Amino acid sequence: MVVACAGAAHSTILALVAATQQSHGRVICILSSKQDHHLSKTTLGINVGHVEFVTGDVKNFLINYYKEADFVAIDCNLENYEAIICSIHENTRPNNTIVVRYNAFCKESWRNSPLCSELLPIGEGLLLTRIGAKRNRNGSGLKMRGNWIVKVDKCTGEEHVFRVGSSVGRVIRA
Repeated sequence: MVVACAGAAHSTILALVAATQQSHGRVICILSSKQDHHLSKTTLGINVGHVEFVTGDVKNFLINYYKEADFVAIDCNLENYEAIICSIHENTRPNNTIVVRYNAFCKESWRNSPLCSELLPIGEGLLLTRIGAKRNRNGSGLKMRGNWIVKVDKCTGEEHVFRVGSSVGRVIRA
C-alpha cells in the first residue's frame, strides 16, 4: 500500500498499518519534504517501524518505483494531484489498482473527473477509483489473480473492500 501525503503522516497511515498487519503487506509513505518526515515519525509514535518513508516527487515514485502497488491513497491537498492521478491511469500497470483520494471535499475537481470514481462522504470525503491493468496488443489480458468484493455493513454503513483469490467454478456472493 502506498500513501502520498500533502503534509505529515496522520491517522490514514495508522489505518493502513492495521490493514497490512492482517494482509502481511507493507505501507510506503511518500512525503514531499524532510521536515514532514520528522513530523511523521513523531506523530506515528510506536507504529513508525511499520511504515517505510520516502521523500521526493510523488508522481515519479508512483510511475517508476511503485507501479505494482495494488492500493494507492493520495491526499487531494497535494499540488497537481490531478496530474498524478492521470499519470497513474495512463501508465501501464501490471495489476489492477485501487486508488483512494482522501480530503476530496477540499477540492471540487471530483465533479469534473474523467475517471469513473465513487464519492464516499466519509471524513473529509473519499474518492474511490479502480484502475484496471492494461491489456496486451493482441487483446489477451493479464493473469487473473482474484476478485474485488465490496461489502456494506448494514448497521454502521461502513464499506469494506476485499480482494479474494479466484477459484474456478465457485461463485462468491457478498
